[in-house]
Amino acid sequence: MKSHSNPCPCGRPRPYEACCGLLHSALADSGQGAPDAEALMRSRYSAYVLELQDYLLATWHASTRPAALESNEHGLKWLGLEVKQHKVQDADHATVEFVARSKLGGRAHRMHEISRFVREDGFWFYVDAQT
Repeated sequence: MKSHSNPCPCGRPRPYEACCGLLHSALADSGQGAPDAEALMRSRYSAYVLELQDYLLATWHASTRPAALESNEHGLKWLGLEVKQHKVQDADHATVEFVARSKLGGRAHRMHEISRFVREDGFWFYVDAQT
């Protein structure tokens, strides 16, 4: 796991503890969520990097949430995140288009996705994605 004084995996120019770390610990400590869909998506990317499966499941909408998540494949290295677009449809619906890069077994991988998010009871949740 990364040291909390390292830059945040989500790509913003802040230390983890002052960026996604706030959301990761806030959800666990007090049930506070992300202020918008982009912040949630970035925090979910960081949770994948740091293998925070509980956070990923807690921020996944109940209608599409899997029962469990696998750990990252051995040797997987997340290389970065680029947010292409954050579109707000209305107060409770948004999409975030992003590219996440990784490397496994010497091969580079690129995941381009448009994720859908919904806000319920003041909390943003990941619903699903188009790849």
